[in-house]
Amino acid sequence: MTVKVELAVVGGATLEKSTVEYIHGGGTMLPGLEAVLAGLEKGAKREGVIKAKDAFGNPAMHPLKQLKRTEFPKDVKVQVGEKFAAKGANDMNVVLRIEKVTGDDVEVRLVHPLAEKDIKYSAEIIQVSDPRPPPVPAEALELEEDP
Repeated sequence: MTVKVELAVVGGATLEKSTVEYIHGGGTMLPGLEAVLAGLEKGAKREGVIKAKDAFGNPAMHPLKQLKRTEFPKDVKVQVGEKFAAKGANDMNVVLRIEKVTGDDVEVRLVHPLAEKDIKYSAEIIQVSDPRPPPVPAEALELEEDP
């Protein structure tokens, strides 16, 4: 599927304005936007707001990581509910939300920086195609055909 899409934080900055190709259900689109696009045909247009919980998924399902207290600045309070900005894999921004503190062990949840923001969208379906390859003919697989 090819989609012209514009995404912005409600009342804030534009996040993306481009034409993208994606496979529906492939996990590369915001879950809330993918739900809006499901079943649309070429030429269809949609716009609206995706609530934060639907845009980036349930934060309670985001991954957990174990850290040591020494990995945090000495002058900050490390307590449940506190949030810290950090760099994740591929140098991407991530929020570390403290879930549990036990002595020198700190359990954090890795949360998308926009996980608490509603997202405004505008989308137009440019093209719809079937990403599945055609079936392989029986003779190519050297199978016997039914009589």
